[in-house]
Amino acid sequence: MIQTCDHVLPHGITLRCRTAGMPGRPVLMLLHGFPEGAFIWDALLAHFSAPENGGFRCVAPDLRGYGGSSSPLGVEAYQPRHLVQDIRALIAAESPRVPLAALVAHDWGGAVAWSVAAQHPDCMDRLMILNAPHAGAFLRELREQAEQRQASEYMRFLRRADAPQLLAENDWQRTFRFFAQPDGRLPAWLTPALQDEYRAHWSRGLQGPCHYYGASPLYPPAPGAPDHLAQVRLPEAALHVAVPTLVLWGMNDPALRPGLLEGLEDWVPRLQIQHLRNTSHWVVHERPARVIDELERFVQRQVSDEGVAV
Repeated sequence: MIQTCDHVLPHGITLRCRTAGMPGRPVLMLLHGFPEGAFIWDALLAHFSAPENGGFRCVAPDLRGYGGSSSPLGVEAYQPRHLVQDIRALIAAESPRVPLAALVAHDWGGAVAWSVAAQHPDCMDRLMILNAPHAGAFLRELREQAEQRQASEYMRFLRRADAPQLLAENDWQRTFRFFAQPDGRLPAWLTPALQDEYRAHWSRGLQGPCHYYGASPLYPPAPGAPDHLAQVRLPEAALHVAVPTLVLWGMNDPALRPGLLEGLEDWVPRLQIQHLRNTSHWVVHERPARVIDELERFVQRQVSDEGVAV
């Protein structure tokens, strides 16, 4: 049974979490992206908490700024170091003595998860990423590839001060457009019931979620504006991920182009990549059975000291 609990973290942030499974069992932690919420993981929580599927303790927070979690004012409160602090503290609360069995993350949750894995590799056994770019690859592609710069144009809109208000207009028309298919129609998985769940979630406010974009230096420069990307420096220590990592990537993602997968092994030596054909950015909604199957195999797999799956 899926429950809701509030974790009050030592640094004053509260994360509202959807949980399933008994405390004390190995923990799977799942991080959502924009403009989603913890509820997107419900099928995985129900599956992996079942005794016949491992009996994991499953924890999915609403990230800072989302849903019932703390939404501090000011864009500076959404800098990456604060987001990493939230998840590291949540891991310490839910799995204080042993590493997570796996950290699973999509989109902005994945951006945070890459950083947690780089900075705190001892807090997880495995990392699973769903369509979320590694910062080093994202910076490279934004600098060098016009296709990725064009695909990321929406980020400048979300940095605008009036973005939350515009997203709410006309019954969240612009926000639902993020899910639209190439022909402009909403996908079949976005049922009326799920649309209502999203409306209720968004009605708590989207200023915090938009601040993720405002706080990040990784966005395409406006035409004619100075190229701020030339000044961005990412510390190498913040890019290297030593834990075994599985990347599932919807190859039809219009916002995150496949070039982001190139060269990942330079930063992530214990890497596996699964290319999901005919799948867009919304992997969890479009391919839930595939995500469950891949995660099930991943957490059960034994990995040698050399990092080779056996």
